Amino acid sequence: MQHLMEMDLGAVADIRSEKVSWRFKGLPSSTFGSTIGEVAGQGLDLFADEFVGPLVVLDADALAHNLTTMAKWCDNHGVKLAPHGKTTMAPQLFQRQVEHGVWALTAANASQLRVYRAFGVSRVLLANQLLDPAALRWLVAELDRDPRFEFSCWADSEAGVALMSETLQELQPSRPVDVLVELGAPGGRTGARDLETAMAVARAVHQSPVLRLVGAGGYEGALAHDASESSKSVIDRYLGDLRTLVLRLADAGMLDELDSVVVTAGGSAYFDQVAATLAQPWPVPVTPVLRSGAYITHDDGFYRGISPFARIDGVEPFRSALRAWAQVTSRPQRDLALLTIGKRDASFDEGLPEPQLVRRGDGAIAPLAQAEITALNDQHAFLALGPEATVRVGDWVGLGLSHPCTVFDKWQLIPVVRGTTVVDLIRTYF
Repeated sequence: MQHLMEMDLGAVADIRSEKVSWRFKGLPSSTFGSTIGEVAGQGLDLFADEFVGPLVVLDADALAHNLTTMAKWCDNHGVKLAPHGKTTMAPQLFQRQVEHGVWALTAANASQLRVYRAFGVSRVLLANQLLDPAALRWLVAELDRDPRFEFSCWADSEAGVALMSETLQELQPSRPVDVLVELGAPGGRTGARDLETAMAVARAVHQSPVLRLVGAGGYEGALAHDASESSKSVIDRYLGDLRTLVLRLADAGMLDELDSVVVTAGGSAYFDQVAATLAQPWPVPVTPVLRSGAYITHDDGFYRGISPFARIDGVEPFRSALRAWAQVTSRPQRDLALLTIGKRDASFDEGLPEPQLVRRGDGAIAPLAQAEITALNDQHAFLALGPEATVRVGDWVGLGLSHPCTVFDKWQLIPVVRGTTVVDLIRTYF
């Protein structure tokens, strides 16, 4: 796994040839029939050019800052980055991550993997088990078709290894499928629950004629949900077990034939602790890999509160690149206004949208105080107002969003803005 991560830049460029139409919510009707590239180059203004609300936009400068900040940090700490593409499912953003030196992209399922391959992503970690015979048939054909395609997936049970091996032996792939044994923990998500089980899974992979054991991985983020000392201790204990697993695999001779062993963990909440453990010296050649995905947009909620860069001295924090705009259409009570945004448009699973700005009818944009979103319906947001809040029917409210992973899936075409000027459009594929 030595060559640089690649993409099919022609396929990414072709995105800009797709026609804009009514299928993309929020866009001005005057853009219908033009291509994405043509619209992106028009310098449209969010409020002067008939965009219709609600609308989610990305901040161009925040994106650039986050991409550069994470790339530099990984380089300085001796770790590779294979960000979870499921956060955005946006090949244009994948390309920018590749330009900033990511080692691979991570996927969660076979459908995401097929999107990646449609855009020529050359190295993919599938952070899951892959047992579906239909998905394995597609994978084998893809591996046989493209010798530069590097793929690996997880295994956390001997039963899963047996199912993979049975299907693959029928297919007779031209090369074995790379597998990492996944270590979990009690109360976590997937993954072998103890070192002995993980070793047994590794032996099953190592003995399979159609699989190749290439390392170990896991996900620490399911084990804790805040930045308290007790939570960080839980994470450190898990990472210590992951390190022990790799050392045991090496002692057992199961990694001897590898040029480098892949060891991977790291969501977007505790990647500093992951790097501190995985970048320590190893007795065998190791490629330490983070899989943090939410950094590219960050947020104004869950990740703002738990990101390592919010608690590490000397590191400029990520910036939220996400904002939603929604109009006030009703103020039926002195202390309540209703906005034209709801669960169909914004994330709500890790915190409700945060009112930040108000845009008046005269175009002036000002900070919004004494206001809070208390609930979302399908298409409405309940904005609770303090006694001094000056929100009128017809005003537009700018909202910070929490948890980008459940924002992007609601939007197929997202404007990228500098101020209120559109400088690009990002296409998603969910």
